[in-house]
Amino acid sequence: MPKPRSQTGEKNLISKNLIELRKKNNFSQRLLAYQLQLKGYDIDKNVITRIETNKRYVTDIELKALCEVLDVTYDELIDGRKS
Repeated sequence: MPKPRSQTGEKNLISKNLIELRKKNNFSQRLLAYQLQLKGYDIDKNVITRIETNKRYVTDIELKALCEVLDVTYDELIDGRKS
């Protein structure tokens, strides 16, 4: 069974917003990965790179972790809007 993609063919909806939020927090990909690992999430720099370049799907646990570390809501991460 093929995996779902957005209408534009992307593998996730957060790539652009993740880049923007990461930069807003002055995090490099490596520093974001480090912050996630400090919170107990097994997400490394390569995972972040693949999400940001839209080469990887994102799990619900990863969404939760990114929202927690970046201090944003799901809406802000997914749609780029504050709820």
